[in-house]
Amino acid sequence: MRILLATDAWEPQVNGVVRTLARTVAECRAMGHTVDVVSPDQFKTVPMPTYPEIRLAVGAYDPIKERFKAFEPEAIHIATEGPVGLAVRRVCLDWKLPFTTSYHTRFPEYIAARFPVPVSASYAYWRWFHQPSGRVMVATPTMRDELLRRGFRNISPWSRGVDTELFHPDLRDAASPRVMEGLARPIFVNVGRVAPEKNIDAFLALDLPGTKVVVGDGPSREALQLKHPEVVFVGSKFGVELAAYYAQADVSVFPSLTDTFGLVILEAMATGTPVAAFPAPGPIDLIPGSGAGVVDADLRKACLDCLTLDRAAVRRYAEGFSWRACAEEFILNLQPYPEPEKTRFWRRLRRLARLRRRAAQPPTPVDPSGS
Repeated sequence: MRILLATDAWEPQVNGVVRTLARTVAECRAMGHTVDVVSPDQFKTVPMPTYPEIRLAVGAYDPIKERFKAFEPEAIHIATEGPVGLAVRRVCLDWKLPFTTSYHTRFPEYIAARFPVPVSASYAYWRWFHQPSGRVMVATPTMRDELLRRGFRNISPWSRGVDTELFHPDLRDAASPRVMEGLARPIFVNVGRVAPEKNIDAFLALDLPGTKVVVGDGPSREALQLKHPEVVFVGSKFGVELAAYYAQADVSVFPSLTDTFGLVILEAMATGTPVAAFPAPGPIDLIPGSGAGVVDADLRKACLDCLTLDRAAVRRYAEGFSWRACAEEFILNLQPYPEPEKTRFWRRLRRLARLRRRAAQPPTPVDPSGS
């Protein structure tokens, strides 16, 4: 299929949504599909308020219409609710094209963490955005149930994967880069955006033995470093170095209450490192009964209990998640036009475009001499 994927979250942003979409696109292409990604870097952008490293597209609607005509997508997926997503949604509604959406981020809660905006008001917008979608893809049963309670409909599952070759227990061996060298054990690591909605302060305030390490960057980093000078902040890490931070930690701590899944949970588990978390969406779908982590309202207790878990069992659990399965589920959720209607639609649209171009051309001047 020719799949048009619209997203306001794309490289060089570093977050779970971007990793999910990038890996899904790569797997879809490997399966033989053609994917055209519409993302903010293709347009003029402005910084997002309170989060300047995230850029928002401006004036995307007309260029996106031309992208539709040139690409002639057979399926359309809108991954985010920002300006790019809005523009593609508008095109689909104007042209009566079916499309699907996904719910990656609990933005109403994120907004409430930064501005005095009621969560209910934000959800009204999100409900409006997803209402025409043929399927709203969500990562976990908990998010499905929550969105159903909030009036969303047409919800379908779309799970996540992990790169078990990159994130591997072998990176704990002596031959690997010693990223935790000299730190007192046990080592508790948090990986992700250093931002208010991630609730990192709840982790940093815990009375734990050993060392706390924060891997990542974001708007809250400077303030948290000043507040917790005993914590090791190492900034953003990527590839093998990131995987080594997971593998050489004793526990990965996931204090977020607003994520819908938490890819970092699977990445830590793939290296054999158990995960401690609050009983929130994401962790409660992945961790209970897995033997790969502990969820508890007492996060300190969850951290200490994780120290007793079998790292080999943690790794085995993570091996059950693959990016290929994630992409296959994504493809099954798409709602492409049936072949005859699709062909007729794009042929009609091309004909209308030609007629409009001709109508816009100035008339040929008449020679008054008649010659």
